Amino acid sequence: MNRAAVTIAIGPADPPPTLLEKAVVGAGATLSDLGEARGLIWAGDACEFPDELPAGVEWVQLPAAGVEDWFAAGVIARHPGVRFTSAAGAFAASVAEHALMLLLAGVRYLPEHLRASDWRQQDFFPHVGTLRGKTVTIVGAGGIGRALIPMLVPLGAHIIAVNRSGRPVTGPGIPSSVETISADHLGRVWPHTDHVVIAAPATPATRHLVGADELARLKPSSWIVNVARGSLVDTDALVAALASGAIGGAGLDVTDPEPLPAGHPLWSLPNAIVTPHDSNPPQLRLAAFADHVEANVSRFLEGRQLLAPIDPARGY
Repeated sequence: MNRAAVTIAIGPADPPPTLLEKAVVGAGATLSDLGEARGLIWAGDACEFPDELPAGVEWVQLPAAGVEDWFAAGVIARHPGVRFTSAAGAFAASVAEHALMLLLAGVRYLPEHLRASDWRQQDFFPHVGTLRGKTVTIVGAGGIGRALIPMLVPLGAHIIAVNRSGRPVTGPGIPSSVETISADHLGRVWPHTDHVVIAAPATPATRHLVGADELARLKPSSWIVNVARGSLVDTDALVAALASGAIGGAGLDVTDPEPLPAGHPLWSLPNAIVTPHDSNPPQLRLAAFADHVEANVSRFLEGRQLLAPIDPARGY
């Protein structure tokens, strides 16, 4: 195949970001208008997406890892003959790093240290913990989970990886000692884990995956970290568990509702750390997305399996 003869468009119609242009050309394709394109790299929001696509468009690359908004807007359903891919995995390293920061901050009692205005060493000592020898369960061991595991293992944590299939999680830096279970068996994990990281996709099936029953089965020292979507955790149940001391704390980069309104209890609970969905900030996002685009354009040109294909039946 003449790779340069395969045309790729970038949308919306505003001048496309230079990094995305370089990614498309670097992969060996030619930039074109949408009417002449076989592929479309979409850098806008779901609400901006065209109601119709030219008949020649075979593949669309979306800019987000979580695509629930695209399903809600009907984008996927309106184009049943087009292959859609998400950016799942593109931002995994940045989000995993943020998840580790939230977990360590909680375990090391950092929120109380930051609030302190005097030397209260004896008050803090009983609460400062470690990840060494502790079990960390990663619910949704996809791209983020595979990036997080090699960060946790050197700290001495035992990892339970939860995925849909139950097949062993593999990848660079992931030891064979990592325990993998299927999502169907998640219920048996809660009493036996020390901490939980939520990194699963948001679908109707995962709404309130963590609710009052699950939180009640965790240890009083357990921290729960959510870097997926706020809808996976029942916020009212979480607030109750934090306020009563049923769990150690929560590190949240995502919330439900989002943005989290001023005055919400999560802002004032001493064992809650809230960051404003900035695990993947814009200054890091575009470069990572461009790398993902270049890899997928190259695969498209070569007729290989695309990264992060969206399955309409699963909703992600």
